[in-house]
Amino acid sequence: MAVTAVREAVVRAARGVRWYLREFSGESRWDEHLRECAAHGHQPLSRREFERRRSDALERTPLSRCC
Repeated sequence: MAVTAVREAVVRAARGVRWYLREFSGESRWDEHLRECAAHGHQPLSRREFERRRSDALERTPLSRCC
C-alpha cells in the first residue's frame, strides 16, 4: 500500500511539473488555439505563423521585457 501511495505522489508531481512547463513555455496556448478554431469551425494557423504572431505580440508588450 505504501508503494502505491508513493507512486501516486510521484505521478501527481510529474503531472504538475509537466503542466508548469507547458504553461511557462507557451505550449498550452497552441493547444488552446487549436481548440478554439475547432469550436468555431475556423482553419487554424500553422504552428509557425501562430508562434510568429505570438512573438510579435510579446515584442509589442512592454511587460514582456526586463528593460
